[in-house]
Amino acid sequence: SDHMENICGYLMKYTNLVTGWQYRYFVLNNDAGLLEYFVNEQSRHLKPRGTLQLAGAVISPSDEDSHTFTVNAASGEQYKLRATDAKERQHWVSRLQICTQHHTEAIGKNNPPLKSRSFSLASQGSANSPGVQRRPSQNAVSFFSVGHHRLPTGKRVPIMQPDHLVDVREMMSQAEGQQRDLIRSIECLPASGHLTSLDQDLLMLKATSMATMNCLNDCFHILQLQHASQQKGSLPAGTTVSWLEPKISLANHFKNGAAQNFPAEINKPASVREEQSIAEPCQLTREPEEINPDEELEDICDDKEDDLGAVEEQRSVILHLLSQLKLGMDLTRVVLPTFILEKRSLLEMYADFMSHPDLFIAITNGSSPEERMIRFVEYYLTSFHEGRKGAIAKKPYNPIIGETFHCSWRMPKGSVTTDAGTNSSAHCPSEQVTLPKDPDGQAEPDYYVVKFVAEQVSHHPPVSGFYAECVERNMCVNAHVWTKSKFLGMSIGVTMVGEGVLHLLEHGEEYTFSLPCAYARSILTVPWVELGGKVNINCAKTGYSASINFHTKPFYGGKLHRVTGEVKQNMTNTVVCRVQGEWNSVLEFTYSNGETKYVDLTKLSVTRKRVRPLEKQGPFESRRLWQHVTESLRDGDIDKATEHKRALEERQRNEERLRAETETPWCTKYFLKDGDGWVYHKPLWKTVSAAQTQQTDSN
Repeated sequence: SDHMENICGYLMKYTNLVTGWQYRYFVLNNDAGLLEYFVNEQSRHLKPRGTLQLAGAVISPSDEDSHTFTVNAASGEQYKLRATDAKERQHWVSRLQICTQHHTEAIGKNNPPLKSRSFSLASQGSANSPGVQRRPSQNAVSFFSVGHHRLPTGKRVPIMQPDHLVDVREMMSQAEGQQRDLIRSIECLPASGHLTSLDQDLLMLKATSMATMNCLNDCFHILQLQHASQQKGSLPAGTTVSWLEPKISLANHFKNGAAQNFPAEINKPASVREEQSIAEPCQLTREPEEINPDEELEDICDDKEDDLGAVEEQRSVILHLLSQLKLGMDLTRVVLPTFILEKRSLLEMYADFMSHPDLFIAITNGSSPEERMIRFVEYYLTSFHEGRKGAIAKKPYNPIIGETFHCSWRMPKGSVTTDAGTNSSAHCPSEQVTLPKDPDGQAEPDYYVVKFVAEQVSHHPPVSGFYAECVERNMCVNAHVWTKSKFLGMSIGVTMVGEGVLHLLEHGEEYTFSLPCAYARSILTVPWVELGGKVNINCAKTGYSASINFHTKPFYGGKLHRVTGEVKQNMTNTVVCRVQGEWNSVLEFTYSNGETKYVDLTKLSVTRKRVRPLEKQGPFESRRLWQHVTESLRDGDIDKATEHKRALEERQRNEERLRAETETPWCTKYFLKDGDGWVYHKPLWKTVSAAQTQQTDSN
């Protein structure tokens, strides 16, 4: 194959903290399945400075930049490498992955997998049975072999394993049989009574025993690879390699030990086939679409996520999932069970943070920089309560790259807080800009319109961009968020990496802000969400800033969902407002003049967003894209929802693979890359700037 050519060239290799990055000359030997490196090209005829066996290795492009990638060998050794640019990285990564796959499919081809073998201890079914008789070492070839396919008889070269590996294999077989007997014994218990098959301690025992066996199989596989590589220094040409133990896909969830069966391709519903056959997004129109707010209707969906039944019923699935995870593991690429999903996309969740548009619009009505900063803090702290749907912690859909979400809110002008004794239109008259009037000369509506658009601009890493604006009040907010999730044992942590900027064009002010971390706690019982971490809000022009701490609950005592913060003037270091309370309950604002204000979030009015009907939405708008998954979840059909979800994810993987092979960059629709962030393609500050220029020219 043209893709299996030997390639070579200079890459930077990270050595250690002292030496740092160094240029080294790397050679990919496809025939031997080796990645070798030398000090320089001239020393290529000498012994390599280092060699990695690629069979069983994992090649991972780094999320930290577009040049770095890692090669993680099955032996545990790792190379951290850096190419000169993104194109060269893609070239090396794709060739290494092809070579790795070829040689990984080679080891143990003649081995039946462990789970398909009959275990003598399991068949005896007796706890006090003597150990299994060891097989003679001359039969080791039936357990381990690196075989040449279609070679004439007599030329087959069996590679014998040492006696100690045969002994290990026998002990593992015995342990596997005992573990299988244990699971059968637990599952045969009655569903009710003193000791049931759903007893939490027994389910935990079931999950940890499975995790232990998986870990042992991984360790044994590493020993097998090491021994195979030591036989003749490398694997001979024509050898095929495969995993000893098939890896358990996290997509194939188990319910009380039984695998879920999904219909074959021919029996898939038309909606699934449609999801799989949608054309490559870049082949669809990627031109930004102007959404007419008049086409949007008030949202009638009210999908509260308070149902505990599914979590209780699927606890064995959760335990099985936990048995596959490691502490600190990045969950970005882990397929989670469908039943823990909310019935909305992450992009729509960001929109739900805007459910108090009256507080958002009121920010620019503050009569002073101090008041505007305090109003922004008030809006910021009230946004998280409505962003969560119900008390139970569930996960929104991971947006597909290119997915978008549009909505708007209408806010009666009389319901928006203005200045105390000051007309809001009198602010900074020198900075007021009059946008072009309606060409039809229609009367100005008696409500403000806040428009929102979000787009998934990247898949790895998963980055979302969102933008909201109120043209009538000359204000907009632009943000990008990279969600990084990690497994923390009995909880899951999500870090929101990114930044948002609120633009008050009427005052020429910009407020930069970040987002707190989120945690799903008690994932084995009743999962709940809490926020944690410190966030900062800054306005460089006015010198005002806010520091807000979201406190996680301590192990003993303490309150849930506690938040504290203060607003200060940086030049004088004067605190002008302090805030404390719970971000999902009551907040207390204490001002420098001694006044106190209480905000009860549970009693705040929520303005329903307006969205276009499904039939008017594009194929990559969130609600239309996920409609079959959402409908299945509403009907309680987890299997069907999983099938639709898998079809969408498989299509995304196929598209990503095609782009990598053709070296075609992804084309975003509404957001443009700007340094490390993403900016809306037509932000209000550009529109206002153009209007200012037009007014100046006309004068």
